[in-house]
Amino acid sequence: MLTAGDAAPDFILPGTDGETVREYMLAEHTRDGPVVLAFYLFDFHPACTDELCGIQNLGWFDVREDVTVLGISRDSAFSHRAFAREYDIPFPLLTDSDGAVSERYGVRLDELAGHRDVSNRAVFVIDGDTKVRYAWAADDPSTQPNWDEVRAALDGL
Repeated sequence: MLTAGDAAPDFILPGTDGETVREYMLAEHTRDGPVVLAFYLFDFHPACTDELCGIQNLGWFDVREDVTVLGISRDSAFSHRAFAREYDIPFPLLTDSDGAVSERYGVRLDELAGHRDVSNRAVFVIDGDTKVRYAWAADDPSTQPNWDEVRAALDGL
């Protein structure tokens, strides 16, 4: 897994903001400020719903307009769109359909509950120079991130 200080691999992935499906590039967002990458298992999985809905309740969007959050899982952009609409997710959800980005970030799981090649629950804070400033991955995929640690990493930028 990538750790703080590592260069964050750039990527281009399809995704949706809940309306439009388009391509998203990490470098396009790091130019505007820090990026929080939130890898998660599946759309509509209860723990993932808690995680992604929890992000919107943190107030980052009210306090730091320069922070971009990108959710990433193996689900399709169409599943992401339905999920984002159902739960009013206010940030883009990206599709890592072949698992290449999860692999490059070191958060790909071979198997979980009968599903092969899924993204582990993980969070990375990426700065404007595309350096990892914070990295966390779940030992148990049902574990939620410590959002206070993520916030502290953002406050340090």
